[in-house]
Amino acid sequence: MEQKENKLLIENAAQVLTMRGESNHDVGMVEGGWIYIEGNKIKAIGTKEEVEQAAGSLEGVQRINAAGKVVTPGFVDCHTHVVFGGSRVAEYAIKLTDDRPETLEKYGIPTGIYASVNMTRDVPVEVLASRTERRMRNMLITGTTTIESKSGYGLTLPSEMKMLEVNRLLSANLPMDIVPTFLGAHGWEEGKDKDWYIDHLCQDMIPQVAAFHMASFNDVWVDEGHFTAADAEKILSCGRDHGLIPSIHTDAYSDIGGSALAAEMKMANAGHLNYTPLSVLPKLRDAGVVGVILPGTDFAVHHPHPVNPRPMLDCGMTLALATNCNPGCWMESMQMVLVLACRLHRFSPAEAFRAATYGSARALTLDDRGVLDVDKVADLLILDVETFEDVVYKFGRNHVQTVIKNGKVVVQDGRILPPEETA
Repeated sequence: MEQKENKLLIENAAQVLTMRGESNHDVGMVEGGWIYIEGNKIKAIGTKEEVEQAAGSLEGVQRINAAGKVVTPGFVDCHTHVVFGGSRVAEYAIKLTDDRPETLEKYGIPTGIYASVNMTRDVPVEVLASRTERRMRNMLITGTTTIESKSGYGLTLPSEMKMLEVNRLLSANLPMDIVPTFLGAHGWEEGKDKDWYIDHLCQDMIPQVAAFHMASFNDVWVDEGHFTAADAEKILSCGRDHGLIPSIHTDAYSDIGGSALAAEMKMANAGHLNYTPLSVLPKLRDAGVVGVILPGTDFAVHHPHPVNPRPMLDCGMTLALATNCNPGCWMESMQMVLVLACRLHRFSPAEAFRAATYGSARALTLDDRGVLDVDKVADLLILDVETFEDVVYKFGRNHVQTVIKNGKVVVQDGRILPPEETA
């Protein structure tokens, strides 16, 4: 039996944020906006008269009255480590009042990446998927319709592949798009030489990840005590040769050339950027590298040098916002990211919304979402607020009333709808 294509009309929205426009503060506002959707694509957007004329007959179309509400693109969370196996709450709690390494050592509390690796590596894939699904469901309910998900807490081929397999399993179970990233270069296997591990990455791990189509991106952490820019060039060039798009963690705690390399290699995105030199910003802009700002991380670790996005915005770089959800920054809500970005990092609400939608989609090289326009994917949110600035003003609540993914209502009033209700 042929399945009937869904048709959906959103009427009377107080504000529709299309993100059409060129500047970092342009949200493409349409007041009193209507949107007509057929299948998984937007077919008309604008005023009532414009949409009715473009759509033709609207008989039998499912209607949603968005009067007094705001419609935006779905959030794109473009930088996460959401697949992990345990909690570092003991470390976090102690560091709130005493962040001296000797105090944590005294209590025998493991810290950092290798603590997360040891909590993740031996967890069965089914258990790891179950724990990750709970986090992703919370992300969906709070408005994330596309999420990037990295490996990197395995550092052996079997455990890295297991993390990537979790992404594949959950892609089949959840009404959201999961973009997988191979982050084998998050560190190196304990007890192994770094140069040996880089060769292992290039000769064994990257070819296997690519051969089984387990990832779209290849990422590396460049910072003091981690990988150098020269290391990253080797690793990311190898990934590119195998069809993986390069991205980078860099300048979180030092500038050792990672952001300059990002510009030179024209990477898709560069995340953190706390210590990025001002002289590199125009190079990143001209190379089309999206800067990924992670307000939750600066907040969670009480960063000594919080990132300053203003010079990046002023020079015309495209910026993205993301949760960086991980055991050291357990944040699931992009709405909270918007709050922190505006209050702590001085984004305007318009700049923050654009970065969390349009910019984040560009960070993942996705040009079919992050903007509401004709023939774009119908991923959008209906927010129960009168103006979009309310999301960063009335913080601490979930403002998402409805999530529409690929043209179908998948979340309503805080509940993920079962498949039979979304058909």
